[in-house]
Amino acid sequence: MHSRIRSGIRWIGSTMAALRPSSVSFDSSVSGPTNSFMGLLHKSPIFDSRKKLVRVGETHLGSLPSVKRNLVSRLEASSDSLGCGQHLMSNKMGNEMESLDKTDQGLDFFEELKHRFLCFKKQKYLEEPEHFQALAKAQSPKFMVIACADSRVCPSNILGFQPGEAFMIRNVANLVPPVENGPSETNAALEFAVNTLEVENILVIGHSSCAGIETLVRMRDDVNSSFVENWVANGKVAKLRTKAAAGHLGFYQQCKYCEKESINHSLLNLLTYPWIEDRERKGLLSIHGGYYDFLNCTFEKWTIDFKRSSIEKEGPKCLVKNRAFWC
Repeated sequence: MHSRIRSGIRWIGSTMAALRPSSVSFDSSVSGPTNSFMGLLHKSPIFDSRKKLVRVGETHLGSLPSVKRNLVSRLEASSDSLGCGQHLMSNKMGNEMESLDKTDQGLDFFEELKHRFLCFKKQKYLEEPEHFQALAKAQSPKFMVIACADSRVCPSNILGFQPGEAFMIRNVANLVPPVENGPSETNAALEFAVNTLEVENILVIGHSSCAGIETLVRMRDDVNSSFVENWVANGKVAKLRTKAAAGHLGFYQQCKYCEKESINHSLLNLLTYPWIEDRERKGLLSIHGGYYDFLNCTFEKWTIDFKRSSIEKEGPKCLVKNRAFWC
C-alpha cells in the first residue's frame, strides 16, 4: 500500500512539472481563428471533439484519468495564492490512488465549480461581510459594461470588476443596436442601468479574433439565414466603413479593422437613446470604448468626444479623446 502511495506521489510530481502554465496555448495543426459561431473551426478551452480538457489556473489537463486529474487539480489549486489553502494528503489520498486503476469517468466540472464557489465564499464573502451586506440591500455600480459573449473575454476577469462595481450585459460581438431597431435585451439592460442605477460610465468592450465580427464581414448583405446573422447585421454600418477603408486588405485584417470600427459604431448608437444623450450632455455620463487583444494581452481604451461627434444620418462621425494603451 505505502509503495503505491509513494509511486502515486512521484507520478503527481512529474506530471505537475511537465504541465507548467504557459501564457498562451496554440494548436499548430489549426490555422486562423479557432472559435466561431458560423461553422468555422471551433476549439473550446474546455471541450474538444476529440478529448476533454479542463483548465486549472493556466494548466491544461488532457486525456488523464479522471481521479488523477481531480487530484492534480486540487494540488495545483493548493499552490495558487487564490486557492483555499493547503490540501492535506492523508489516507483519503491513498484511497483515491487505490481507485486510479478502477475507473476513468468523465470530469465532473460541477465539482470544480463547487470548489471555486467555496473559495470565493471563504476568501471574499466571509472576509468582507459589511460589503456584501450592503450589496444585499442595494447596488450602485459606476459602470455599465457591454461586452462580447465570447468565453475568452470575461470583463470581470480581465479588468477585475468586483461584485457591485459593474452592471453588465454580454452579447455576440458586443453590439449596441440603435433605438429605432426596437426592444432588445441589450437596450433593456441599458435603460435600467442608466435610468434606475444612474451609472456614470458606459464601456463597450470589443476583442481580437471575434467570430461574430468575422460572420458580419463574411456574410452577404441580402441574406440573413440564422439568429447570429440577423443579430450581427446591427453592425452593418461598421462593415460598410471597413470595406471602404480596408477593402484592399486580407480577410482577417478587415476583421481586425471592423472589430474596432464596430465599437465606435456602437458608441454612436448609444447616443440615439434620448435618456443616454441627455445625461451625456449634462455631464452625468461618459461613454467609452475598449479593445482587448487576447493574443498579446493588451487593452486599448478611449472616450467618445460628445461635443464633436455626430449621429446625423447624413454623416455620422465618432470622434474620441483620452486614448490609452495598456500593455
